[in-house]
Amino acid sequence: MANETNTLQTQDVEKQEVQVAEGTERTRPGRAYVPRADIYENDESLVLVADMPGVDHDTLDITLEKNVLSIRGTVEMANPDNYNLAFAEYEVGDYERNFTLSDGIDIDNITASIKNGILQINLPKAGPAKARKINVAVS
Repeated sequence: MANETNTLQTQDVEKQEVQVAEGTERTRPGRAYVPRADIYENDESLVLVADMPGVDHDTLDITLEKNVLSIRGTVEMANPDNYNLAFAEYEVGDYERNFTLSDGIDIDNITASIKNGILQINLPKAGPAKARKINVAVS
């Protein structure tokens, strides 16, 4: 039997900047980025996990309006005292992203938490959208 090794494929992915619609402006100076997100599903819910480094509970805003879940996080650049930035590879900016939710989500029971810049939003499925086993009667 051959020895099979799973390898993790990685990509050098740059941050994607938020595209501002023509004729509009951001009210906050600086850049805004689209946070990378993963969505997992189980029988009871969907779980959205978004990477938002530098964002914490106090700088995070999550809203739901007309089935659009909007997440916004602000980041403040903190330079050490008595130092000037000489070179930077990492660009700091805010985060903004919208998700359109289906009617299959129980919007009254959505919960969210953030720890170390990782946002987790639990989107419970509404009653009819939950998976269930159908018993077959023997005749």
